[in-house]
Amino acid sequence: MKEKVIIVGGGISGLTAGIYAQRSGFDVLIFEKCATPGGVSTCWKRKGYMFEGGVHWLNGSGSDLDLHKVWREVGALQDNNPIYFKDPVYVLKNGKADLAIYRDAERTLKELSAYSPQDRKALRSIFRDVKMFRYFQSPVEGETRILDYIRMFPAILITPRLWMQSIKYYLSRIKDDDVRTLMEAVVAPVNNAMTFAYTLSGFFTGDSGYPSGGSLRMALNMADTFVKAGGQIRYNTAVEKVVDGGVYVNGELMKADAVIVTVDARTAIDKLFEKPLQDGWARRMRKLLVTSQTVFVGVGVEADLNHYPKSIVFKVPFRDGGVDVPFFVVSNYARDHYSPEGCTTVTALFPGYSYDWWKAAKEDGTYEAKKEAMAKRFIGILEEQIPETKGKIAVVDVATPITYQRYCDTYEGSYMSDWMPFTLTTNAPNRYRRGLYFAGQRTAYSGGLPPAVISGRLAVRLLCKDYGHKFTKE
Repeated sequence: MKEKVIIVGGGISGLTAGIYAQRSGFDVLIFEKCATPGGVSTCWKRKGYMFEGGVHWLNGSGSDLDLHKVWREVGALQDNNPIYFKDPVYVLKNGKADLAIYRDAERTLKELSAYSPQDRKALRSIFRDVKMFRYFQSPVEGETRILDYIRMFPAILITPRLWMQSIKYYLSRIKDDDVRTLMEAVVAPVNNAMTFAYTLSGFFTGDSGYPSGGSLRMALNMADTFVKAGGQIRYNTAVEKVVDGGVYVNGELMKADAVIVTVDARTAIDKLFEKPLQDGWARRMRKLLVTSQTVFVGVGVEADLNHYPKSIVFKVPFRDGGVDVPFFVVSNYARDHYSPEGCTTVTALFPGYSYDWWKAAKEDGTYEAKKEAMAKRFIGILEEQIPETKGKIAVVDVATPITYQRYCDTYEGSYMSDWMPFTLTTNAPNRYRRGLYFAGQRTAYSGGLPPAVISGRLAVRLLCKDYGHKFTKE
């Protein structure tokens, strides 16, 4: 008789764990509190416009990467969602001359140096660091070879130096404000500089594309792969408690030989167990975790913006909705068929630690009014920067950290963790004990999709070892 495995959460890590566990001979049931799979990595529709709330670029897009093989194994990438690679990656429009980050490193360096000759030396130094990461990739247990680690050695050598600096400090040597702003748009400047070098290198080396259909298409593909393998998903069903021997759902004990917790571990350690977990890693997580929070604004525009770049850096201060940023990035989905014919979906993310601000607004009854005010502020800037949008806004949607917390139970409404300089590990263990495992964004720094899929896979490898099953990839 097959051992019963219950997975808490149908996000990317939960679906990954479900697929591998089902293939490896377990009887798997996933409980997902929402009506669709994907967790934080998802899209949603408003009046015919689809808003991408998850994937903005996908690590593992390059076909030669181990992570790409994993995306294929779990069915996330199929013929129905080919990857395309936007180029330029980012464009800053400032009224003088467009500045861009291209997928060609040499072209990018040449044009930025020509724009700001005073920064030529600093830019060359930064691009040398980025080049050291050209062979760096997310390691996948059982797939990444010794030769791969040897090729990653140059990046490993400079990682301590970059890890000790914030991106903002690392880029402060660039004197021209336009060039510095464009570079800071790559990754939130509060993170350590290693994340910047790794991310930018991905653009330069053929990684970090965008799958057609976005995060929801990936999640639906994975859910379909899981069900075809024989697994079951119960949507609109939340797990209330994890106990020895199973979980409680709607007050009823659902027995299981093993449980894999893939929901936000920071929330789980306090709320999902009979008593809050007090292990050393859990105490460190409570103390040290810094969450990545953002406010999402999406609008549907009754105009075709296909002639504009895919990602535009608006060098405009934005002080509203609990955030205070000197610039922000707008994503233009005119080429993605996310809107009615001749129309365009436009979105923007506003990073900042705004959870407490929005929580207070929710408690004092001003939440909806403040969402409307933020939307109005965004639309005003959009109309100034892209005149074709003026008077053409058909729909607007604002998702705050409170929104993400309500739908996904993410701690402080965060979608991942900020990886600050000198940050100590605060990760949840993949194997808590025999029969109880963790997977998801809080099991590895800094979070996001690579740790989600890799940790789901690793949890099942450990599960198989504990129960004497052969880990089966396909």
